[in-house]
Amino acid sequence: MRAHNERLVLSLVRQQGSLAKSDIARISGLSAQTVSVIMRSLEQDGLLLRGEPVRGRIGQPSVPMSLAPDGAYFLGLKIGRRSADLALVDFLGRVRGARRKVYRYPTPGAVVAFVAEALPALIASLPEGQRDRVGGLGVAMPFQLWNWVDYIGAPQAEMDAWRDRDVQAELAALAGMPVYLQNDATAACGAELVFGTGERPKDFLYFYFGYFIGGGLVLNGQLYTGRHGNAAGVGPMPVPGPDGRMRRLLTVASMSVLAEAMERAGEPSDQLWERPDRWEIGEEILDTWIEGAAEGLASATMSAAALLEMEAVLIDGWMPVDIRAEVVRRTEAALYRLDLSGIEPPVIREGTVGAEARALGAAAIPLSQRYLIDQNAAAREG
Repeated sequence: MRAHNERLVLSLVRQQGSLAKSDIARISGLSAQTVSVIMRSLEQDGLLLRGEPVRGRIGQPSVPMSLAPDGAYFLGLKIGRRSADLALVDFLGRVRGARRKVYRYPTPGAVVAFVAEALPALIASLPEGQRDRVGGLGVAMPFQLWNWVDYIGAPQAEMDAWRDRDVQAELAALAGMPVYLQNDATAACGAELVFGTGERPKDFLYFYFGYFIGGGLVLNGQLYTGRHGNAAGVGPMPVPGPDGRMRRLLTVASMSVLAEAMERAGEPSDQLWERPDRWEIGEEILDTWIEGAAEGLASATMSAAALLEMEAVLIDGWMPVDIRAEVVRRTEAALYRLDLSGIEPPVIREGTVGAEARALGAAAIPLSQRYLIDQNAAAREG
């Protein structure tokens, strides 16, 4: 019970910010004495920080407690179709260090070699007394990479290596710590749930723009991963294309579509994978891509809303924030051009984590496993 109650206290402080013991007792239903013992223990363990006393009109002053940024650290590895990122994240979800490798397509050998080189340097960047506080490595990657060779132009033989090698076990042996594996877009959704800012809807569908469009689903405040960990894999959802014929959402709302349009126009597309904060793209190419993506997202949103009552749809991705804002604006406009009879349309909002959501979501997996309650991450530990 104590372990559960400690997780409960840490979850409340993460969700609501600094809280005094009396606040936690009131919200959680735990006794004041139990909360006092738990918070004293968490403070001694370096997970909570004591704030300045707040004096009221009567009684003892209340002392707010907040999460200690250096209380624990986690590693998040994003394995993408064009790049891999390894991030060291503190207890608040702030990136303390990161390394990136760009490639034409991912292979197990290249990813393991990248981690073998980058991980020791990231650990060494911490003060010596804090290096033993790294609590695990989360891995966010597309499932069944060998099934996507036609889309990413990779040799089948090299991609088949993902079938045979237990990369999770290799990384666990390399890192010397627990390793958790999750679908990349699901992990990005988890980052929004754990590290996102602002009001968090209880039920929302999440779209993430990477090489392909991916998604995640939150129901009643919990990440829903499905039986095989691939729930809300929105890429294959059928949507009408510009010619009215049905096609997969990923063929109109993915960064790969934008990259192909750029290459046809003689514009190099490598910048898309190297610089998510700044793109230099011809205005007509970008405008056409955003419009097509927004139309596809609107259609997918309507289909999802017909099946599930959702408060919101959140859109995020490996893209500059101003482009993300425009995708959201046009998706909302496209949604309201559809026939919404019998459907309560969800609010269309921007995600709050941004381009690093997959790596942050990967790091959130071991954090959730150790320190949070009811995250329902359905990650597999190796």
